[in-house]
Amino acid sequence: MKPNFDLTGKVALVTGATHGLGMAMAKALASQGAILVINGHSPAKMDTAIAQYAEVGITAQPFLFDVTDAVAVDRAMTQIETEIGSIDILVNNAGMIQRTPALEMLPGDFRKIVDIDLVSPFIVSQRVARTMVRNNSGGKIINICSMMSELGRDTLSAYAAAKGGLKMLTKNLATEWAKYNIQVNGIGPGYFATEQTAPIRVDGHPFNEFILNRTPAGKWGNPEDLGGAVVFLASSASDFVNGQILYVDGGILATIGKPGGE
Repeated sequence: MKPNFDLTGKVALVTGATHGLGMAMAKALASQGAILVINGHSPAKMDTAIAQYAEVGITAQPFLFDVTDAVAVDRAMTQIETEIGSIDILVNNAGMIQRTPALEMLPGDFRKIVDIDLVSPFIVSQRVARTMVRNNSGGKIINICSMMSELGRDTLSAYAAAKGGLKMLTKNLATEWAKYNIQVNGIGPGYFATEQTAPIRVDGHPFNEFILNRTPAGKWGNPEDLGGAVVFLASSASDFVNGQILYVDGGILATIGKPGGE
């Protein structure tokens, strides 16, 4: 039997899909036939994103709402269910990062990162799962974790705490919701060539050299490299995969690194 990666007719919501890795994963889902719904918080960025999707022949249904606001999430989910259909695939991608040494970080800033990167996936997943359970439809929930779900790094205490928590939230929701035929898994991206990383992906930049040496593949990932992972976890090919984090990292987590920076 060939695994079934077809997503035709499935409603897929990708949060934070107006740019970067979120957009790349959303495009991959749409390429397999999913009915694409994207979330963002900036009207200007949303307009630009819709045009970018259209350039490659993808119709994306836009919804602006704050993923950290349970009332706003409920309102948006109800609208999506009424106008488009119940969500079959949820990708919790929206997030933010702040680079501040732990000795200097304000508690309020720490809470903000955790609220967006950890609490919001719970809020959106809970709301979507309630409909999946009520409809007895099952479904797929994919949380976008990080290398920082496993590793520490200077100035990223809040982000690492949130992404480590998201890894464990993924496992716990998988444990609770498996009986409803809901699979909850995660993807942990490595370091990717995006617009955001362009300034540091230049010859001679210390971080560029670090990533090239630290990654066994010897290169930055392309956003499209996440496509296979998200389609697999969104499709029936992964129906018996639950509570797992699939790291798409070029091998970073497999190695301690090269001696002497070689």
